[in-house]
Amino acid sequence: MINQTSLQLGSVRSVIRELFEYGKKRKAQIGEDNVYDFSLGNPSVAPPRVVEDTLIDILQNGDPVEVHGYTSAQGDFAVRKAVADYVNSKFSVGLGPDNIYMTCGAAASLCITLNSLLNEGDEVITIAPYFPEYKVFTAHARGKLVPVRGQNGTFQPDVVAIKRAITPKTKAVLINSPNNPSGVVYTEQSIKELCKVLQECKENGQTIYLISDEPYRELVFGGVKVPYIMNYYKDSIVCYSYSKSLSLPGERIGYIAVNPAMDCASDVYAAVCGAGRALGYVCAPSLFQKLIARVQGVTSDISVYERNRDVLVEALTSYGYKVVRPDGAFYLFVQSPEPDADAFAERAKDYELLIVSANSFGVEGYVRISYCVSPDMIARSLPAFKALAESYKK
Repeated sequence: MINQTSLQLGSVRSVIRELFEYGKKRKAQIGEDNVYDFSLGNPSVAPPRVVEDTLIDILQNGDPVEVHGYTSAQGDFAVRKAVADYVNSKFSVGLGPDNIYMTCGAAASLCITLNSLLNEGDEVITIAPYFPEYKVFTAHARGKLVPVRGQNGTFQPDVVAIKRAITPKTKAVLINSPNNPSGVVYTEQSIKELCKVLQECKENGQTIYLISDEPYRELVFGGVKVPYIMNYYKDSIVCYSYSKSLSLPGERIGYIAVNPAMDCASDVYAAVCGAGRALGYVCAPSLFQKLIARVQGVTSDISVYERNRDVLVEALTSYGYKVVRPDGAFYLFVQSPEPDADAFAERAKDYELLIVSANSFGVEGYVRISYCVSPDMIARSLPAFKALAESYKK
């Protein structure tokens, strides 16, 4: 008999992917301009021109054998050094090349990290709302995901509740800021309070790792600061992706950074390398390793997302929706006008609006609107959002 867990995962898509596939069929039926697809976090902004120019230069002037050949399993040394040097220039955390493991995006980073840390039955606390695949990744690493709801209204970490959720089996806390699906950025005060709790556990003999999932780090608005966890807690690991910052989601390139200040950092990094080996996540795409080494600090034009956010927040609020105003990422978290968010998302389809129920994100009664779409689509969708809101007033 084949693996039944894998059969189930492969037979049923995630809620997000299911809605995305529905949208493709609906667009084929009635025309793309008539469907307002806010389902997937797929950047609508093109990569910076320097990305294309750099790729062309590498392909035209590089040694083809070397450009397309294997790198070291954990990534090319020069690339890892470039990543470490850039992070150090921003946050002064003392990273070296042997603290960096190149990966196929943040998903691979998280899977490798969880498999490197967890033993059978270990628990991973995360803050709801959270990306649904965290549960899949943790279960595959033989662990158990323990969601703790964020504070009402703000969805900042509820540190008191997190402290209550810690058990002798707790191995890690997994955070995501800017957050998918809420767009909330965890404040420095929240991070300090969380790290204080984890440090108290450490002093009592229990090491709990802090894993930060950071594909949206650069996508912040209005000068909001995203605290870098290595500056606040030694036993920390960063899982990063260039998918959103450089608009390269299909190229699958990112990295794991192991805090050099943690106890036994070399052992943790070796475990990361071992997990990558066991999972087959070795030698991330060579061409895109070479690319990112040369474009550190470059981002796409995120001002488009900020304008999209402002238009949607203002319009939806005026229609009567209750909105969690995001400081980052490109998602809007909206309270459902009825208790059942699944039913609200289904009703939205009647108006050709594709929005994701947040029930699978660990918080009921909300939906996620992914606004990394064209400003034109947002403008065209507003009458539909208004009509949907008015349908609840009748």
